[in-house]
Amino acid sequence: MKTNRAFPLLIVLLLVACAGLAASLDRWFMGWQGNRAENFNPLNIAIGDGQKIFAGHFYRKADVYFHSGMYPSVFDNNESFKTAHIGEDAGATGSKNTGDEANYLGRSRDIIDRFSRNLFPSRHTHLDEGGVAGDLGDKSDVREILPWLKLAQELDPEEPLTYTVTAYWLRSRMNKPHEAELFLREGLKHLPDHPALQFELGRIHFAFEGGAVRYNGREDLDRARNIWLHAIGSWKKQEASKPDPDKFILEQILTHLAKLEEEAGNVPLAINYWEQAKILMPGREGIPQRIKDLREKLAANVSP
Repeated sequence: MKTNRAFPLLIVLLLVACAGLAASLDRWFMGWQGNRAENFNPLNIAIGDGQKIFAGHFYRKADVYFHSGMYPSVFDNNESFKTAHIGEDAGATGSKNTGDEANYLGRSRDIIDRFSRNLFPSRHTHLDEGGVAGDLGDKSDVREILPWLKLAQELDPEEPLTYTVTAYWLRSRMNKPHEAELFLREGLKHLPDHPALQFELGRIHFAFEGGAVRYNGREDLDRARNIWLHAIGSWKKQEASKPDPDKFILEQILTHLAKLEEEAGNVPLAINYWEQAKILMPGREGIPQRIKDLREKLAANVSP
């Protein structure tokens, strides 16, 4: 009888001890610098480190939507899709694409093959060019790629390309520079002083690209200049010592600084930046002619 009475008491004591241990461990865990409670994400628990693979898949999925579903499978010639077009068109990454992107399917083999191509997306289009409908008056369909990019960012918050590509489309095609800046600053929390993110952040304040007119009301040449100069310093700290540094992003920063100084009227400084870009990427077309034109302009201005 005494044993029967002692057993429930023992259970209660064990439960109290477990609760105390759990509370003690929780306090220790919250104070441990390695905990990720503030960035809790159920996906981290569900798929762990494999989430980076899924992030890459969703990034590619955004490119599929950008093409309205017209995309090569593993059985097709994908040489023209090695680099996602959403990243290439954004100027966020160098291109590895070759060949004809519009005809990866090749010539139809017979009448059945020709007819079957009417049953799936088989015409190369971009959402920012009107998509399948070809409606150039409404480019807002680009928003279809944003959920996929957001998923990619949540799964791999340390992939810089996701931030720069998303910010570009928000800024340039959806006219949402404020949202683009917020997204980039979120990225800088995960990737402090990343030169690619800083480059894209500077582009928000330098809206004169390719001769285009101002478009977002946030133009600030001094701010853009300061951000890009800081980005060059970040690049030197993070990339310069690497065996294979990211020269593409440095060249982008230098050429944009050159364009900025051209617009600001600082021609000698613009020439200097173009010269640096030429040394960095000697095969880049157009730079030698740009330098020649600026030297002639400078000579004309100083002539008596």
